[in-house]
Amino acid sequence: MAIRKINPTSPGQRGMTKSDYSEITTSTPEKSLLKSLNKNAGRNNTGRITCRHKGGGVKRKYRVIDFKRDKFGVPATVKTVEYDPNRNVRISLCFYADGEKRYILTPEGLNVGDTIVSGPQAPVQTGNALPLELIPLGSMVHNIELRAGRGGVMVRAAGNAAQVMAKEGNYVTIKLPSGEMRMVRKECLATIGVLGNSEFKNLSIGKAGRKRYMGIRPTVRGVTMNPCDHPHGGGEGKTGPGGNPKTPWGKPALGYKTRKKNKASDKLIVRRRNKR
Repeated sequence: MAIRKINPTSPGQRGMTKSDYSEITTSTPEKSLLKSLNKNAGRNNTGRITCRHKGGGVKRKYRVIDFKRDKFGVPATVKTVEYDPNRNVRISLCFYADGEKRYILTPEGLNVGDTIVSGPQAPVQTGNALPLELIPLGSMVHNIELRAGRGGVMVRAAGNAAQVMAKEGNYVTIKLPSGEMRMVRKECLATIGVLGNSEFKNLSIGKAGRKRYMGIRPTVRGVTMNPCDHPHGGGEGKTGPGGNPKTPWGKPALGYKTRKKNKASDKLIVRRRNKR
């Protein structure tokens, strides 16, 4: 992926950058792997807003991704590399030898025409999914399962990868992109390689309207509100929060730890993530 600068024909386009989409091979998704994606604009089942700043956005359909990679021993050929509006990493359409079609996340170095396979017998090469116990130490992996057979839940964003650090007993220690070191059961699957589209983090949105295309509405600071609307509001002139920062409902914010104590997975964390 390369970054393309936009010709500044308007103030909103000055400084805007986009992907050149050079890795995309088709603009038509596989119909059998599409699902409708209904919008709720941050509302729950009673119609109340439970997540602010959501609404609008471009209409899109969901691409069904194979996070489980459970077709063991059946080779598949990569037919296309496509854009997915629901995630920042590219997806690849794979045709399996038995005729089934599935989408997978595209790692760097996986191209149209390449063959991938999953299972304990699969070779260690980019795009193949293997149990963690069979992956050599130092290998970079993504789409990692936390519970065997439930599908990958960790390391699925563009440009990310985890590293296999150690093996001991029934657990394999991996280092996540955040810096956290944690143990995962050895039978859990992981896919070899670093996810593509690594330049995504360097893109410049450029204008407010582009955020609206994504379904993100404007965010108003609490200090600009009235005291009846936010704990930070009110006062003559500019005023700070006046103590610890709070949410609009008076709960602590900005650095307040919300992780529950004694979580089941706490004992598997070897080292906490790096402080930002």
